[in-house]
Amino acid sequence: MTSLGEVFLWELLGTAILTLMGCGVVANVSLSKSLGVGGGWLLVNFGWGFAVFAGASIAEPSGAHINPAITFGLAITGDVSWGQVPVYILAQIIGAVLGAVLCWAAYKLQFDTTEAPADTRGIFCTGPTVPNAPWNLVTEIIGTFVLVLWIITNPPASPGDTPGVPDFGNAALGYAAVAFIVIGIGNSLGGPTGYAINPARDLGPRIAYAILPIRGKGSPEWGYSWVPIAGPIIGGVLAGLLALALPISS
Repeated sequence: MTSLGEVFLWELLGTAILTLMGCGVVANVSLSKSLGVGGGWLLVNFGWGFAVFAGASIAEPSGAHINPAITFGLAITGDVSWGQVPVYILAQIIGAVLGAVLCWAAYKLQFDTTEAPADTRGIFCTGPTVPNAPWNLVTEIIGTFVLVLWIITNPPASPGDTPGVPDFGNAALGYAAVAFIVIGIGNSLGGPTGYAINPARDLGPRIAYAILPIRGKGSPEWGYSWVPIAGPIIGGVLAGLLALALPISS
């Protein structure tokens, strides 16, 4: 059985890799002296999807939450004890800060020489294309609801009854399956707010952006920061509550 200390370690490492690679792909397409500049929205979506794959694979011993919304959803369904929730969330936030700092370190020279330093906040955290807090909140709730409901309703696959015929559940593709869902959410629902769908993924890098010595950087936009925290948590809780009412076989 995984101890709380091990849960903390694996969640921290997994979330750090998530934000290192996720923020990294946005830096790659955004910073003017980067080889990936102009790569576009689709590259960002795929980059974040593979970041989830890498982070979740590393955090497998802890259950690979790497997202407080998932932790809350699984606590609602009883798959995680409420006493473990603070450990998961603290590890996820610290790991997200660490990953964002490592992203900055990897692109330090590009940050120093970018032609638009005031626009670098979007590398680290999300923001709405049309600011309207209630509707921005709805967007984040819906996107996270899709993610967490899919995770809860797709438990690991059991061996197929017929030899040679696999049971294609979540475990058949491993964490690559979650990556596909994240990419799909980004392509379908990410346009309005940048699809945080993960409070730690947004808050941790936002904290890092506020404290990092980035020349000419813009505001971390703390006034908006509650939306990508509250929206995903509400979405995760709603997904957990619906899952309790569904005839899901374990």
